[in-house]
Amino acid sequence: MKRLHRPRRLPIDPYILLLLGTVGLAALLPARGQAADAASWASTAAVALLFFLYGARLSTREALDGLRHWRLHVTVLACTFAVFPLLGLAARGLVPVILTHPLHQGLLFLTLVPSTVQSSIAFTSIARGNVPAAICAGSFSSLVGIVATPLLAASLLGSSTGFSADSVLKIVLQLLVPFLAGQVLRRWIGGFVARHKKVLSLVDRGSILLVVYTAFSQGMVQGIWHQVSPARLGGLFAVEAVILAVMLALTWYGGKALGFGRADRIALQFAGSKKSLAAGLPMASVLFGAQAALAVLPLMLFHQMQLIVCAVIAKRRARDPEARLSGAEPAAASRSAVGTGTRSG
Repeated sequence: MKRLHRPRRLPIDPYILLLLGTVGLAALLPARGQAADAASWASTAAVALLFFLYGARLSTREALDGLRHWRLHVTVLACTFAVFPLLGLAARGLVPVILTHPLHQGLLFLTLVPSTVQSSIAFTSIARGNVPAAICAGSFSSLVGIVATPLLAASLLGSSTGFSADSVLKIVLQLLVPFLAGQVLRRWIGGFVARHKKVLSLVDRGSILLVVYTAFSQGMVQGIWHQVSPARLGGLFAVEAVILAVMLALTWYGGKALGFGRADRIALQFAGSKKSLAAGLPMASVLFGAQAALAVLPLMLFHQMQLIVCAVIAKRRARDPEARLSGAEPAAASRSAVGTGTRSG
């Protein structure tokens, strides 16, 4: 008899389980009164800390070195901040038959956030693609997203987010100033950040969990969850599956039409078809306020979907005849990144 082998990994990202647990905690024990005020202040500080650490981690020299491959990076940015939003706007036609208006606003916000960094690198490495290009493309996307995502939200979601001069100031103070501070101080704290990467990664994830708890607590207190039914969630899942499939196909075959080689097409596919949960959640808390709970729901769902689908694609790409002929092997460090980086990517 053949022995049954258990899979080494659950198909569900463990960090998603923590996020769902945090949502459950907010549903059972939402923060109210003074506790809500304290959670709000802590969430604001957590967002600032997140973007400070992003700034401290991003190597300016690596980003500048990557400018030599500008065609690929421009293509990734176009997919992330142009094609994705166009698909989000097209989904407006599904309201109110499949999506409610708040769910569509969350879906549209999902299409505005930057690409991932860690998971794009990990999957590109597994598929034997251009890893340096994936590093630069993800870094550029994160950097541009700090400015582009709020501006796109102001243009496309202005009335829903209550975007105003105060919102701009809040974004500058909570996101851009800490990020720039991290970049400035990187010269002195870069070594510390590199040596304590695992500990700071826990700080990252803990901060995001706090942001999620605060947002969903506000949603529970204000009673917004009556707007979401199982049928609506199923419709949202189907719409996001179509968007992901379109982007995966467009980045792969579009890359071929643009003349990119196999390695570059792999980097383009993984960096151009994905969205960052780590960057999107804090931004949503700043832009949407009390409505952030519904706004981040589509992003949380899409994040898990993209990890599962891209993991399957990466393994298949690694078995392509072209990959075997190239003789390239994915780096061990990047393999391990699938288990660490994708959780917050």
